[in-house]
This record gives sequence, C-alpha cells and structure tokens, in this order.
Amino acid sequence: MAQLWGGRFTKETNQLVYNFNASISFDQKFYVQDITGSMAHVKMLAKQGILTEEEKEQILDGLEGILTDVQFGKLQITSEYEDIHSFVEATLIERIGEAGKKLHTGRSRNDQVALDMKLYTRDEIEAMDELLHELLDALLHIMEENLDTYMPGFTHLQKAQPVTLAHHVGAYFEMFKRDRLRLKDIHKRMNLCPLGSGALAGTTYPLDREYTATLLGFDGPTLNSMDSVSDRDYLIELLSAMSTIMMHLSRFSEEIIIWNSNEYQFVEIDDAYSTGSSIMPQKKNPDIAELVRGKTGRVYGALMSLLTTMKGIPLAYNKDMQEDKEFVFDAIDTVKGCLALFTGMLNTMKFKKENMAASAMNGFTNATDAADYLVNHGVAFRDAHGIIGSLVLYCIEQDKAIEELSLEELKKISSVFEEDIYDAVSLETCVNKRVTIGAPGKEAMEQVIAIERAYLQEEEY
Repeated sequence: MAQLWGGRFTKETNQLVYNFNASISFDQKFYVQDITGSMAHVKMLAKQGILTEEEKEQILDGLEGILTDVQFGKLQITSEYEDIHSFVEATLIERIGEAGKKLHTGRSRNDQVALDMKLYTRDEIEAMDELLHELLDALLHIMEENLDTYMPGFTHLQKAQPVTLAHHVGAYFEMFKRDRLRLKDIHKRMNLCPLGSGALAGTTYPLDREYTATLLGFDGPTLNSMDSVSDRDYLIELLSAMSTIMMHLSRFSEEIIIWNSNEYQFVEIDDAYSTGSSIMPQKKNPDIAELVRGKTGRVYGALMSLLTTMKGIPLAYNKDMQEDKEFVFDAIDTVKGCLALFTGMLNTMKFKKENMAASAMNGFTNATDAADYLVNHGVAFRDAHGIIGSLVLYCIEQDKAIEELSLEELKKISSVFEEDIYDAVSLETCVNKRVTIGAPGKEAMEQVIAIERAYLQEEEY
C-alpha cells in the first residue's frame, strides 16, 4: 500500500523494514483516542475557518462511522496500514473523498501520537484508580470486621507484639491510599494537550490550541512544542507508580502465601482463587498470590526498559519512542488484572481467627507488656528486660506461655509479680491499652476506620 508520507520516496519500502517500522499491531489499541482527538482537531479547524462547516460535518460523520464500525466489528484494523493514524486517515479518505484529505491539516503524527498516548494513559489512570478504590473498600471491610481478631505482629518474620488483623490490614490500606495519591498527582501533571505542536516546531496555521485542549478535557495546551512531542516523563512516572502498586501487592501476596501454609494456617483461600496439584491430592496452592508476586518483576522490567530507551534520545521526536507503547500497555493490563484478582481473592478469603490468636499467645508477643508491668511496679527498665528474658527462657524450657505459668512460678522469677499480671499480659489488654492514633488498640482503630471511610467517600477526579 502507498504510504501517506510516500511522496518523497521513489522506491517501495523493503517489507522487512516496513514490518520492523510499523506499529499498527499494538497502537491500534487506542483507536478510540485517535478518532476522538481527530474529531476535536476538526472542530477547531472549522472554528478557525481553516475548514468549512460542510467539510467539518463530512469529516465528523466519517470519523463517527469508522469508530462505530470498528467497535461493532464491521471494520477490521489490519497490518495493511503502518499505524493507527494511517488507518483512520486512509479509511476516511476512502469513505468521504477529498474532504478526508484535509483531516491532517496543521498537525503531525508526532503530536498526534503524543495526544493519543496521553488520552489513553489518562483513561487508564482513572480505571486503575477505581480498581484501587475497590481494593481499599475490601480492605476496610476486613478492618471493620476484625477489630477483635488478635494475631502476632512480626519483625524479621519473628513474632514481636500482638496486634489485630484490622491493624495489620490497615498498614496495606495506607500503602494503597498513597498509590492513589501518586496516580492523582501524575494525572494532574500530565493533563496538558500536545496537539498543535506539529512535528516539533508548531505550525503556520492559526490553530486555537486552548480550544482543542478544552474539548479534550485538558487543563490547557503544552507550552513547548519540542518537549510536547518528545515527553515521555508521564509514562515513566506511571510505570514507577505501577511498580510501587505491584510491590505493595507482592508484599501482601507473600504474607498470604505464608499465612496459607500448613505451619501458619491463618487463612483459607477460596477454591476459585487457588488450584491443586496434578500429583499430590492434598495440595491447595495460592496460585493467584504467587502470580501477582511473580508479575511484579514484569512491571519493574517495563519501567527499566523505558528509562533505558529514553536516556540517550536527543530532542525532539525519535523513532525509539515507539518502544514506549508495548511496555506501557502490558504493564497497565498486568496491574489492572492483578488488582482485580487480588481484590476478588480478599473478598472470598476466610481468616482462621483462633489460629491467629493461638499463634500470638505461643510466641511471647506479650513479653514487652510483661516488662512494662514490672516497670510500672518500680523496676528499672533494664532490670525488667533481663527478668523477662529469664522468664521467656523458663517458659521455653517448660513449653508454656507466660500466661500459663502459676503465680508461684512467676514469683520465683521476680517477687514483684502479683495476680494482676494475668490481665496485664492478656492479648486483649496488650492490644487495647495502645490508644494513640495509629496504634492497634480498638479505640484508636475505630478512629482510623472512620477517617478511612470518609476518605473513600471523597471524589478523587
């Protein structure tokens, strides 16, 4: 097929070169954005008197027809065309004739693809934000239902102090909340319209770039045409934000994998989100959590690929930048899929509360509170620390928890212990006396949950 840019050339492009150069196999993904941008461009051209009203209506009707036919499968986007822009323009000319040849007036494929990518990315950020909102809603539901579900809190994967499931899950709520804020920040910073920048130096046509920007929902036009066609910062920022989302999902997945193990038995993953073994009939594998953990590297790879692609590119547009799309498309699809599946897994997962509480009791997570008890009864902290160390060693030798020792046994370690030690080291007391905001105590958690519920009811965009 003759190319839209073929006038300068006297020989046909080598087929291998054409295939290597073409982007239609992946940039067809934003055919909606390409046609939407063209419609706004045509409206602006007519407003400025560059097109007649009749030409405008002809082109708009033609573009609307192409959009509808592609959406309903009546028109196929094929490799006959070099890119999505060529497909739309060539099909328009074929359908409406001479008027279609005026569609590209005052623009280049450089500012056109920059616009398409921004429109597509903006739509995907909003879709991702909604998925994060749904995940946060699922997390908040778990928090509301588990204010009294006691479990060990860990450092170094060692049992440290007792917390609640509500508090543990609340840590992930904060992570994903920050992820939403990052997306919102990227959305705001990228929301300037590159259309009208031309190939790199603008155009001699009297375009109204502010009008085009308004039609397309941007905050205004970009202010440097060279930067406009060569900027991929917003994609690097998005890949970085998505890498952080995946890191958070991966950390949570790792914990679910551990909690699902025979040694912990803190959770039961629903059958719909796990699989069995082809040889070991007893197995129930946490496949979704493992795949989310594995796909994190895939998104990291996309970030590193685009950073590497962009690091040596001089101004303005270079063909290297075509490499942005496949990485970004794949990363977006990966993150959205992981968010949706992870939320579904959480919504159907059962927590084994008795096992969680038993694990907290058997791991000396109340040892710090036992030391605090001694301090509150006049023992210096350093001495209390040593006494409780001896107490824990005795418990290990006797295969008992602190609260299982008799008062007589406790007094052999320190005469300061009295009957009230049992209440002081109970899981309920250990957790609920921590009342400062951000702590796991029930009173503090109820405050936090009210704050988080109000946050989820806010409009983000």
